Amino acid sequence: MHDAVVHPSGARIRWVELPGAEPARVYVHGLGATSAPYYAEVAAHPLLPQHRSLLIDLLGFGISDRPRDFAYTLETHADALAEALRQAGVAGASVIAHSMGGAVAIVLASRHPELIANLVLVDADPPAPVEPGGGGIASYTEEAFVSHGWKEVRERVGPHRWSTMRLADLRGLHRTAVSLAAGTTPAMRRLLQDLPIPRALLHPEGDPPEDTDSLRASGVRVVGIPESGHSVMLDNPEAFVRALAGFLH
Repeated sequence: MHDAVVHPSGARIRWVELPGAEPARVYVHGLGATSAPYYAEVAAHPLLPQHRSLLIDLLGFGISDRPRDFAYTLETHADALAEALRQAGVAGASVIAHSMGGAVAIVLASRHPELIANLVLVDADPPAPVEPGGGGIASYTEEAFVSHGWKEVRERVGPHRWSTMRLADLRGLHRTAVSLAAGTTPAMRRLLQDLPIPRALLHPEGDPPEDTDSLRASGVRVVGIPESGHSVMLDNPEAFVRALAGFLH
């Protein structure tokens, strides 16, 4: 485990790191998730040439700290992640980001372009939907979610998703979901289409993104992964790794 102080309170972002060649790969989780359980198998897969890999948790999630005075917007998440990557000596990385993490990664690439050489979004067609990935979290006020809403969300998302969501700071989870639902200015899809780096969007084969033609016209490689749902890397790791390797190499 590695960490970096990224907030004036002393709060730290933490990550699990796998050794390998540079440039690094950075794996970013979705809403209520944590990177190591979602990415460990694919990051170490023998079909994927090994590079230094950071399985990183955003502030408020997983093994990272949970500062109360952090805004938990897409922009503040992206800036804190950028600070962690700089302290880790990462530049020109491949960023692989799932769902909400894809929105953070788009903002990261737009605000800190020196850090990212290419971007792989995993079922993260911007703007990412609050349902089912967010479990309706943004529909509550912050106080209602903290007092009782999280219990209703727990029942809706089920024990598998809750196994990692229960680790998240409740206020951080809610603020992140609200920011995700609100999106960015310019819109996230416009930010994605305007990025001057190689980009790919991996999605469940039966659930393609809206207006795929416009994504492809802007240079985004759109790839359907068979026999998979929202958690593509868990549902079909072999096909996920093959698609990832084909894009990165």
